[in-house]
Order: sequence, then C-alpha cells, then structure tokens
Amino acid sequence: MAKLSVSQLQDFKGKRVFCRVDFNVPLNEDGSVRDDTRIRAALPTIEHIIKQGGRAVLASHLGRPKGKAQDSMRLKPVAARLSELLGQPVAMAPDCIGPDVEALVDHMEDGDVVLLENLRFHAGEEKNDPEFAQALAKLADVYVSDAFGTVHRAHASTAGVPALVKPAAAGLLIEKELKYLGESMENPQRPVVAILAGKKIDTKIAVIKNLLNKVDTILLGGAMTFAFMKAKGLEIGKSYFDEGTDTVAKEIMAMAGSAQAELVLPVDTLVADAFQAGAKTKVVPVDQIPADMEGVDIGTQTIAQYCEYVKNAKTVVWNGPVGVFEIEDFAKGSRAIAECLAEADNISILGGGDTAAAVAQFGLADKMSHISTGGGASLEFMEGKALPGIEALDEA
Repeated sequence: MAKLSVSQLQDFKGKRVFCRVDFNVPLNEDGSVRDDTRIRAALPTIEHIIKQGGRAVLASHLGRPKGKAQDSMRLKPVAARLSELLGQPVAMAPDCIGPDVEALVDHMEDGDVVLLENLRFHAGEEKNDPEFAQALAKLADVYVSDAFGTVHRAHASTAGVPALVKPAAAGLLIEKELKYLGESMENPQRPVVAILAGKKIDTKIAVIKNLLNKVDTILLGGAMTFAFMKAKGLEIGKSYFDEGTDTVAKEIMAMAGSAQAELVLPVDTLVADAFQAGAKTKVVPVDQIPADMEGVDIGTQTIAQYCEYVKNAKTVVWNGPVGVFEIEDFAKGSRAIAECLAEADNISILGGGDTAAAVAQFGLADKMSHISTGGGASLEFMEGKALPGIEALDEA
C-alpha cells in the first residue's frame, strides 16, 4: 500500500491540483452545513497544496441526485463554510465540467481555491464514463485523492481521472487511513482483537472470513449474532434474523475451528419487550431468550468479558456497535466498549458510519487512535479487496 503522498510533492507553483474530497455533508433546512467534520478533515491537504503555491480545484459529490442537477444538493453552502475555515475566498464553479468551468480554472492564481459543482449531477461520474473523466482531467496538472469514503467505487473522479492525470497522489487523510488500516491488517502489534457487530451478517461475512487468519480474537455483537444462536438451535424470540443466515453462521463457526483467531460470541443479552425507549428490559443468558422478547444489546457478563479482551489487546479494530446505541437504554454495551478502549493502552482503529457516530455520541471520539472516514471503504479494505480509488494512485 506504499502510495505516492501529497506530502512528497512540493512543487505545486502554478499547477492546477484536482483534489477529490468528500464534502458529502448533512445540510440544514435553510441550506447551511449541519456538520462540517468532513470539510475539516480535508483542510490539511488543501492547506498543503495552496501553501506550496498550488491552485486547488476541489471536487466532491453530495447526496444521490442520480445524474440530474438538484438545487437541494448544490455545494454552494459547502463553499461558504470552507471559505470560513480556510480564511480565504472559495470560488463556486457553475458546474464541474464545460467551457465556463475551464475559464474559471484558467483564471486562477497561485493559492486560489475553486469548488466544482456536485459531480453526481452528471450520470458519467458513477458510470466512470471516459468522456466525463476526460472533461474533468482537462482541469488538472496534478491529481490528489483525499476522499477515503469513495475509494471503493470505480467512479470517474476516483478511478478515471487519476488514470489520465499524473502524478496521482494520496492526500494526507488517505495517507493516514492507509497507515492505520494497512498496519492493522498486515503488520499489527499483537494481540489483535477485532470487534465485528451490526445488524446484518451478510455485510460482514467476507470480513469475518478474511480476519479469521489475520487477528487473534474476533468478538461478535449486534443483531447478526442471532444468526449464530439460531445455528446452534437456540430460541431467539423476536430478535432480528434474516432467513437462511444461520447456514452462513454455521459455515463461519466451522471455519473458526481450524483458524488462527478465536471466535467469541455473547454469553448473555439484554432483551426488551418493545423496540423503543422505556421498554421493559432484562439481561438473560443467550439460551434463555423469552419467545415474546427481542435482543437489543450484549449483556453484563459479555460486556465484562469483551472489555477484558480489549484491555489485554495491543491493537483493536472495531466495526459496528454491539447494540442499538441510538436508544440510550440499549447503548450500554457499545458505551462500555468505547470507555474500555478510551482507557486502554492500545491502538484503536474504528470503522466509520455507525461506530464513529456511537463514539461521538459518547463523547469519546478524541480518545481513539483512528476513526475511519469511510464505512464501506474500511469494510472492503478489511475484506482484503482491492480499492479502485487506491489502485489508481501512483506507487511511492
């Protein structure tokens, strides 16, 4: 994964640097930016480019406009917020390709920043259309990728443009992602504990299979554990279960028998009589789930056991909350694991999405070594898949 980094490129003077960022941020009803975390995450790379005299041409998508321009998904509010954070004007392009955009970019001076309009207003972006990629490439002398959340997709801006524009380098955010995720998979400090949880087992099958011979322990949590309980012939009550996933669970348990990693399942679970705050709850062993209740979190014994594994680990990779963290009554397991991680002397690497949202909710995000900015991309990385947006970058 030794890719060329933007930090290795110093001579940006007079050059147009096409930088793929991830500004897919939530907006308020008045159109202003509700959460600027992703914009802030891109600042080090943008600042590096403009301080070296580069002309930053920023490109991003926002939402799912399905190839048509939609006013509610325009990037103008993002340009306004970025301008505040950078302390300099950010010009908003009328589109992301075309003569008007080319003219705007041609008139840039060293240190200027232009934000292109939503890439996905054009169907060619998600189709990785060669003509669309060529039109984007016209705006660039150098390519920099800093949108980790999109590198698992072979789109025009992530795979098409870096094939046409050289050098093609990783931004500082992607460099950090590759460092943490790469080391955790290829050369980790041991013992390595992976906590894999969430609702659906089908999104985690390939990850579990890949990690069985890479880590020392896999702790399972979340609703997907009920497929394993079902596979063992246990009563799971009204707990979430996808028909047929018990077969997959059986296959994984059989593989675990001869694998390097120990596969650990919850020994008890918090059950509720309704999927809502204020529901009647109790902790029961996994073989005593009442027929009229559903599992919503790991139980107290499992929390203690999992925290012990976390404390003794040198590296912890966590993807997926172990309970329904959005409801406070069902968030105890996820909160406890986050607190144990915050106190432990180890490297903690968290997948994006719900895991990131959970630790942010608990106020513990700054206590983690690394929180990935790409949920889907980090999962595919842990599956051992090649990521098109990374493959397209130059070797160091």
